[in-house]
Amino acid sequence: MEFVAPTTLEDAYRALATEEALCLAGGQSLVAMMNLGLASPARLVSLRRIEALRGIARQADGSLHIGAMTTHAELAELESSAAGPSLLAQAARVVAYPAVRAQGTLGGAVAHADPAADYPVVLTAAAATIEIGSPRGTRRVAAREFFRGIFETALEKGEIVTGIHLPAGPPDARAAYEKLSLVAGDFAIVSVAAIVGRTAEIAIGGCGPKPLLLSEVGLSDEALLAAGKRLAVVCDPSDDQRASGSYRRKVLPGLIRRAVQAAMVRS
Repeated sequence: MEFVAPTTLEDAYRALATEEALCLAGGQSLVAMMNLGLASPARLVSLRRIEALRGIARQADGSLHIGAMTTHAELAELESSAAGPSLLAQAARVVAYPAVRAQGTLGGAVAHADPAADYPVVLTAAAATIEIGSPRGTRRVAAREFFRGIFETALEKGEIVTGIHLPAGPPDARAAYEKLSLVAGDFAIVSVAAIVGRTAEIAIGGCGPKPLLLSEVGLSDEALLAAGKRLAVVCDPSDDQRASGSYRRKVLPGLIRRAVQAAMVRS
């Protein structure tokens, strides 16, 4: 296996033109897959030295542009009263454990697209946009269209996630992220990301091959539980080592209500 560590995006694109080449961001998912024999790239293209992929830029409207190589630990330190950035920071704080948060990156997790991971559901709820680069230029895809299935995204051959645009969210909105897991830092059995203003924008992870979305949900207990029960009927959660699909359906309505209530009481 060949290892390449370019310092520019242009060099990275050229390196990825080789068949069976894969990007290496933080490596927390890819290296594990290689150890299990699930991935065997002929060339690893490390993005670690590309400065253009780093940094968090605050925009005048309160939104953020986040470089793909920003680590979970850096995101966990975000301080913002805006709903979108607050939601992302909450999720980053419960990703795995400190060693993983220090190495793993936002772009790597987004490109990996594990349906039980924290960021896909958060970016879906926050109406984020994924910035994608290639030798042909840059394009943007809404997070709600980027995640397409289990480990499946809108990325095409030779493309790289270069950044994420994260809206501030509605004025005076608040946010909360709730994750049910077997142990702290594990992947989710079910996760709920909620942005709450006059109504709630809710995304759910762990109950299908990609994040599910509930829009403009009422804030009363009755409305939240009813929306959760309707979703539980139509969603398609899998059975795995963490929980059965029937268990996921059972806990979904209560976790939706808990996330919205937690958002409503946040300062």
